[in-house]
Amino acid sequence: MKQVKELMSSSCETVTLLDNVYEIAVIMAQNDIGFVPVVDVNDRNKLIGVVTDRDLVVRGYAQKQPGSCPVKDVMSEVLVTVSPKQDAEEAAEIMANHQIRRLPVVEDGKLVGIITLGDLSLGSTTGHDAGVALSEISEDHHHTLH
Repeated sequence: MKQVKELMSSSCETVTLLDNVYEIAVIMAQNDIGFVPVVDVNDRNKLIGVVTDRDLVVRGYAQKQPGSCPVKDVMSEVLVTVSPKQDAEEAAEIMANHQIRRLPVVEDGKLVGIITLGDLSLGSTTGHDAGVALSEISEDHHHTLH
């Protein structure tokens, strides 16, 4: 089984607490992404939160927050992460258990990359782990769409 560091993307867009909701939305639109880590650039790119497209909708737009609303008001601070040394199977289990599709990869508190379900499926010879994680994530969301 491959390690997370072999499959992760080490270049990813980030924001800081100095950014706002509008800037996050622009980054997401320009890069066709729905997930942006929040880092503290004064502390070695320490991961302090994440903002998803869902966070923007639920905590931002649905709350009638202006585009100048600070990152802190919409970010998720409860972080689920993975180490670059963990194996891909563990990353898939973490994603399934927490119902998430993207995981920040953190080493010594510092953001070093992102691993996604897509990375897992491309990196696996069978795609089994990513498939299991995706089916478990998708199952939980079907009943809420009615």
